[in-house]
Amino acid sequence: MDTWSVLTALAPSPVQALRAPLLEEKGVQLLVKRDDLLYMEVEPGDFAFCGNKWRKLKYNLLEARDNGYTHLCTFGGAFSNHIAACAAAGVLFGFRTSGIIRGELHQPLNPTLAFAQRCGMSLHYIDRERYRQKNTSNIPAELGLLDSETYILPEGGTNHLALRGCQELATELYEQCQPDACAVSCGTGGTLAGLIQGLQGRAALIGFPALKGNFMEEEIQHILPTDQLKYTSRWRIEPHYHFGGYARDTPELRAFIRQFHQIHGIPLDIVYTAKLFFGLLDLIEKDFFPRGSTICAIHTGGLQGNAGKSLF
Repeated sequence: MDTWSVLTALAPSPVQALRAPLLEEKGVQLLVKRDDLLYMEVEPGDFAFCGNKWRKLKYNLLEARDNGYTHLCTFGGAFSNHIAACAAAGVLFGFRTSGIIRGELHQPLNPTLAFAQRCGMSLHYIDRERYRQKNTSNIPAELGLLDSETYILPEGGTNHLALRGCQELATELYEQCQPDACAVSCGTGGTLAGLIQGLQGRAALIGFPALKGNFMEEEIQHILPTDQLKYTSRWRIEPHYHFGGYARDTPELRAFIRQFHQIHGIPLDIVYTAKLFFGLLDLIEKDFFPRGSTICAIHTGGLQGNAGKSLF
């Protein structure tokens, strides 16, 4: 089976129930939607094209292919799962790739950017102030990256086609377990927005931002189509578990990752999903969820973010 067939004919990722004294004490069932097990490898051991990036890129890649584009150009930070996923997609699906990177070049490259470069992605660094203008200026054209064969992907891959892929995740999840609430880590907010559309109020949703700042709720409302704003009461942002901001961590978070893996056998990434599960378990400890609740946490993958972190 070729990679295009794999992209479109995937089996549902499994749902795994966690067992822990805390969950028994609080009378809560915690399930994990294992989208981290949804991946394609560029090289053995690579997990760059996986999880929510698979969901968000699926229809974008099909759109690019069907309209004759041969070049993917996108934006991201130095530790971006999206940059890694787009670079991997270039190898897997036969596109040239360019990444516009926030910040200055630092040598040696970190593992994320080194992987992207190994995959053939051309990297173009711009300062942070100019990067903030990415949605209001034509930076790809200014860098000489835009031509008739170039397909532009926004930061994080978040656009209407990405939301379509994440709606499918919501439908798949609900058919598997019908939870009372779902939880997901947030970067640009596209996965959460797609889940809101897909669940249509059938379950509550909590987003755990990996970034510092109180902007995520407004960002989600901006992403959602107007007719989906009626579900506002069914989702919320939990902003207190970012551990200092994007790609920041603490010894406490590192210890949590090791303990969680030892107990449950599930690897977490230090940028996104570790913060999700730490926050979710803390809310359970604080009786945020009623007894008898079933909660499904979505493991969005991103394990490439652990490269070079010496977590284990």
